[in-house]
Amino acid sequence: MRKKYHVDLSEAEHKQLLALTRKGKSSALKQVRARILLQADRSRHGLSRSDAEIHEALGVAVSTIERIRQRFAEEGLEAALERRPTTRQYERLLDGEAEAHLIAIACSDPPEGQARWTLRLLANKMVVLEHCDRVSKDTVRRTLKKTR
Repeated sequence: MRKKYHVDLSEAEHKQLLALTRKGKSSALKQVRARILLQADRSRHGLSRSDAEIHEALGVAVSTIERIRQRFAEEGLEAALERRPTTRQYERLLDGEAEAHLIAIACSDPPEGQARWTLRLLANKMVVLEHCDRVSKDTVRRTLKKTR
């Protein structure tokens, strides 16, 4: 299979990546990506290894190697080294008012036959009282944890 994206590092980029891998001050993700680019480099400084050889040397999936090469070719060195920012938006299940109700319920006496409130009981009570449509016990846990 013929590669669609090639890595041709300038001398300055090559030196920057070497320094990055030798110092060990950056994240592991950045270190691995720098090593991938150094090994895939086709310029006179580089090793010009195939994806299979890089996979064997670094233990990184071939699809990851292809993706790093593509990001380098399309977006440049910094984009290839950094994690892509997330675009996912999370809808909050509990707003401030619902959180206040949850805390008030948690501070109240437990239901009949229970020694204390459990996360599951609190989540069910929030739904029964219609403070929210649905809520997981983990959301209840995180909300209570940040208020203690």
